[in-house]
Amino acid sequence: MNSGIGESSALPHHFAGLSDWLSEQSGATNIIVNAAQKLSGGAIQENWLLSVSVGQAGRWLEAGDSQLVLRTDAPSSLSVSHGRHEEFVLMSVAYAAGIAVPQPFALCTDLDIIGTPFFIMQAMSGEGQGRKLARHPDRSRFGGELVRQLGTEMARIHAITPSEKALSFLSDLPVSMSPARHRIAECRQGLDALPQGHPVCEYALNWLEDNLAVWEAENSALTLTHRDFRTGNFLVNDGQLTAILDWEFAGWSHPAEDIAWLCARCWRFGNNSDIVGGLAGFDEFAAGYESIAPNSIDRNALPYWQVMAELRWAVIALHQAERNNSGAEISLELALSGFMAAEMEYNMLALIKEVSSGAGGGAL
Repeated sequence: MNSGIGESSALPHHFAGLSDWLSEQSGATNIIVNAAQKLSGGAIQENWLLSVSVGQAGRWLEAGDSQLVLRTDAPSSLSVSHGRHEEFVLMSVAYAAGIAVPQPFALCTDLDIIGTPFFIMQAMSGEGQGRKLARHPDRSRFGGELVRQLGTEMARIHAITPSEKALSFLSDLPVSMSPARHRIAECRQGLDALPQGHPVCEYALNWLEDNLAVWEAENSALTLTHRDFRTGNFLVNDGQLTAILDWEFAGWSHPAEDIAWLCARCWRFGNNSDIVGGLAGFDEFAAGYESIAPNSIDRNALPYWQVMAELRWAVIALHQAERNNSGAEISLELALSGFMAAEMEYNMLALIKEVSSGAGGGAL
C-alpha cells in the first residue's frame, strides 16, 4: 500500500454493501461510504482509501468524516502469498506487540459483500513510494534516524517466535530444512513453473545450494520475519516511520532473511552506497536493531541472503509478468515487472563475484 492515489474516487458498484457491513462490525450508525480511491502500488493485492461519514460513533469509528483503508485480493495473485484472513491475523499480532502497523479493525470472508475477502484497517499518513523516498531532497537529514527506526521495528518483529499461538497457521519448516534450504526449494519450484528458462537465475540458485554451509553453520532459532520489509512497503511522514505494510509473505525464518532483503541492491533505487533501502548506512540500522536485540545480527550470513533476495525478487517479477502474459490479469505494471529480472540477474552475478573473492558482498 502506498500513499499515492490511483483510480477515480467514484464508489465502485461492488462496494455498495459496505456501509451496512461497517455499521454491523463497528456498532456505528448512519454510515455512508462517500468515495473509494484505489491506492497506487499493491501489484499483488488491492488497497482502497475509503472516505466515510459516520452519524453516531462505534467501537472503532468516530462520528463525523474519517478515512479507512480496505485491503482485498487483486484479480490474480501469487500462490505463496497469504490470504486476507492470515494477513489480518499477522497484523493483529504485530499491532498487539507494539509494532508500527496500521490497526486492523475488521475482517470479512463473506463474498456477498464486495465479491472477495477483505479487511478494514486504519488509514496512515506518509509517503510509501520507494523511489520518492530514495530521492527525497531531505533524505540526508532524516535518513539515518529513519533507518535506525527501521532496525528497531524489525527487531520487534523478530522477537515474535513460533510459540505465538495465534500464528499457528504459519507453515512450519520441514524438519530436514533450514530456512535457507526452504527458500532455495521455493525458488527452484518457481523457476520450474515458468514457461521459459532463466540460466542466470539457475546459476545463482545452484551457487546458493553449493554454499549452504556458510550460513547454516551458525543458524539461529526461527523468528517471525516480514519477508517483504523494504523501501516501498513502509510509510514515512516528515522523515519518521509511521507504518509497516504488506504482511502477505510473513513467515518463520532466519532474521538475516529480512535484514538482507532490506539491504539488497534492488531496493536501493540507485543509491547503492546507502545500503539500507537506499536511505542510509548499515551502522545506523544495526544500532536500532541491536538496541532491542543486542549482538544478534549474523553479519556473516547477510551477503548470502542478499543473493537469495535478488533471486527471489527476480522470480517474483517473472511470475508477475506471467500473470499479464497468460491473460489472467492484463496490466502494464505486471508486464513491465518481467524486464526488471535482468537487473536482479546482474546484481546476483556481481554479488556472487564479490563474495567468492572475499570482498564481503557490500552488506556492511
